[in-house]
Amino acid sequence: MPEPEGLFDAPTGPTHPSRVVGGAGSLSSTAHASAPLAVRMRPRTLEELVGQQQLRAPGSPLRRLIEGDQPMSLLLWGPPGTGKTTIASILSQQTGRRFVEISAVAAGDMEVRAAIDAARRELVAGGAETVLFVDEVHRFSKAQQDALLPGVENRWVTLVAATTENPSFSVIAPLLSRSLLVRLESLTEADIGDVVDTALADERGLGGALTLEPEARDHLVRLAGGDARRALTYLEAAAGAAVSQQASTIDLPTAETAVDRAAVRYDRDGDQHYDIVSAFIKSVRGSDADAAMHYLTRMMEAGEDPRFLARRLVILASEDIGLADPTALTTAVAAAQAVQLLGMPEAAFPLAHATIALAVAPKSNSVTVALGEASADIRAGRLGAVPSHLRDAHYRGAEKLGHGVGYQYAHDGPYGVVAQQYAPDEVADRTYYRPKEIGAEAAIKDRWERLRRAVRGR
Repeated sequence: MPEPEGLFDAPTGPTHPSRVVGGAGSLSSTAHASAPLAVRMRPRTLEELVGQQQLRAPGSPLRRLIEGDQPMSLLLWGPPGTGKTTIASILSQQTGRRFVEISAVAAGDMEVRAAIDAARRELVAGGAETVLFVDEVHRFSKAQQDALLPGVENRWVTLVAATTENPSFSVIAPLLSRSLLVRLESLTEADIGDVVDTALADERGLGGALTLEPEARDHLVRLAGGDARRALTYLEAAAGAAVSQQASTIDLPTAETAVDRAAVRYDRDGDQHYDIVSAFIKSVRGSDADAAMHYLTRMMEAGEDPRFLARRLVILASEDIGLADPTALTTAVAAAQAVQLLGMPEAAFPLAHATIALAVAPKSNSVTVALGEASADIRAGRLGAVPSHLRDAHYRGAEKLGHGVGYQYAHDGPYGVVAQQYAPDEVADRTYYRPKEIGAEAAIKDRWERLRRAVRGR
């Protein structure tokens, strides 16, 4: 479901992977009267920036960068709606530079190189320097991020890259090392309240044309969830509803009606998607069935693909429950099959069934640990030759090579177990699987210890 259209929404048109805002431009220069409220109210200076006191403090790296006009690239990391685009706009406006915006969702290598080439030509011709703003830079591939490096290294552009994901994992090391990392904090409810109050009174916003009842204000602030852009979108929708009713006050019923189901929506391909999925998985892992149901329902109400949710539960059944409850994987797979069979809305029932079952199940990550440690050894080169007695002996001449010689058939031993080396010499003494005394794995632990002693002749 798209964001609700408000009274002041601009006409929509085709989206472009990049756009340039005039010579000494900033995003605020495009804030015409019909622009969305969130665009019109974008701060123009650091003083107008809400929250982020650590960035606005005298002597802070960001303030020195803007006031000293230093050619330094920025990497802005923070939740949605905390001011990443705004900071890029302020940097452009207060330093008199061209502003070029690229969306990593739509742009490719060609657009990146074209923007950098244009900035270089402008600089050589004696024109203004360029601020290149790359939104959602974590969506760029390694090759696309590599394409940014010449512009940054040669200072043809001042790169401002925004990401909602940890840059240590989502941004290539060369780009990370050449940029000043700025961490943005989530806005508090008080910060969001200030944003709403300013938009009500400011001439760029509603200009005092409407009043907002305290209950309605609290409702909008709470639903915004620390996202200033969302708060202004909701306020604009509520203002449009009040005007359509020829009312001068936005009351709680008007605000609730205007926001409608948008309050529980989130961008399935964007910022909140990963946060909510992460919270869902961690709630199941943490055995909080109530929290897990909250996030599951929130995603289903938002129109999330039920097959994606089912896949996450199947992974979790092995990753976080494993052999503490061997039936967990069966339950999760059955739910995934039921989702394929039923589709929504009926698929909500098996998804809820599996979510609660996995949340209350005993937890063990021994499978995850075993897989991780074995993988680490392989990647570190601890491979080794397969012991000769285990090698294939089904072809002519194999016995002369010693293949299969001395192999002991496990079923010939008592209880189907014989003392014999199976692993290569390099990892013969390694222990990967370490069962826990939790749930059904407690019994497996006792059996595995006896088996291990018998196999290794101890």
